[in-house]
Amino acid sequence: MSKNWRPATQLVHGGTTRSNHGETSEAIFLTQGFVYDSSEAAEARFKGETDGFIYARYGSPTNDMFEQRMCMLEGAEDARATASGMAAVSAAILCQLKAGDHIVAARALFGSCRWVVETLAPKYGIECTLIDGRFLENWEKAVKPNTKVFFLESPTNPTLEVVDIAGVARLANAVGAKVVVDNVFATPLLQKPLELGAHIVVYSATKHIDGQGRCLGGVILSDKEWINEHLHDYFRHTGPALSPFNAWTLLKGIETLPLRVRQQSENASRVADFLAEQPQVARVIYPGRKDHPQADIIARQMKGGSTLVCFELKGGKEAAFALQNALDVVLISNNLGDSKSLITHPATTTHKNLSDEARTELGISPGTVRFSAGIEDSADLIDDFARALKSVKA
Repeated sequence: MSKNWRPATQLVHGGTTRSNHGETSEAIFLTQGFVYDSSEAAEARFKGETDGFIYARYGSPTNDMFEQRMCMLEGAEDARATASGMAAVSAAILCQLKAGDHIVAARALFGSCRWVVETLAPKYGIECTLIDGRFLENWEKAVKPNTKVFFLESPTNPTLEVVDIAGVARLANAVGAKVVVDNVFATPLLQKPLELGAHIVVYSATKHIDGQGRCLGGVILSDKEWINEHLHDYFRHTGPALSPFNAWTLLKGIETLPLRVRQQSENASRVADFLAEQPQVARVIYPGRKDHPQADIIARQMKGGSTLVCFELKGGKEAAFALQNALDVVLISNNLGDSKSLITHPATTTHKNLSDEARTELGISPGTVRFSAGIEDSADLIDDFARALKSVKA
């Protein structure tokens, strides 16, 4: 199979295996276990002397196709598909740590990601230091002799801050730490953390990879050595495996990922430019705009903007709710990366469990709104916002 295919081709054909029926679409192998030709064959497979599947919690043909396809797209040696994005985040972090180790994490994280490093990990004796990840000196100052993991997302949720992944990776290599990047907002089409020096990449496949609001899923990608040393046994024994049916759904979704991300990014850019001119809007944050505070880093590490737009309304929560309630095409939902355009108010949804101080620290005000662009006609989206903004005081 060619390794020189471009992404759009990889995502249609990559990793495909066929049964003796020669099916066009990938097959769904809905089975927990597998049959062996003999007792000797079973013994050999369990010893690792022969290839093949043992138990669906460890892997299955459908999951294997999805993992291979993601590896081709990401440029990774190996991957494990998980039941959700948070299963991927938790496994990627915890599988390589023990009591007494230390995590340095950018404070601008999805609420559940912050809970894993800030609340869950310390229960097992793992220290965590949260920093403003925009500045490399903060990563350097936070390092301790027991620092083992740097964790970040870029662009961040929901304020679309950007972290210098290559700079963080250089520092991590110098101190013997591993960099874990949540790359959901960029997608593997707009940013490739492994090429920038990161060691592990995680995705909520629920978002852009499915992209049609159908199922949960996640994936962890890295080199074979790290997966074999740290993730393999954790994955087998704790059971965060993705169901074969969801793997099949994600395989079908990923075929159209380039088409959707291209349209979503174009729509996001046009909506961002429109919102920036509106008197009710205090500020717009979009990685594709020249006025983004970290436009220089974006130019170095991203191939495009994003499918997400963050903006702040002058009228606070009242204005944010009025806008969202008046929209027709754009739907209120805390999901993102969907073919349908979605909008949410982070302070009362995705980041509601943070303290007021923590939200302020992250730049999440009562007027902050996160917009996830779908694949609709951009003119209809702009018309929808223009009409809805009439219900918001300037």
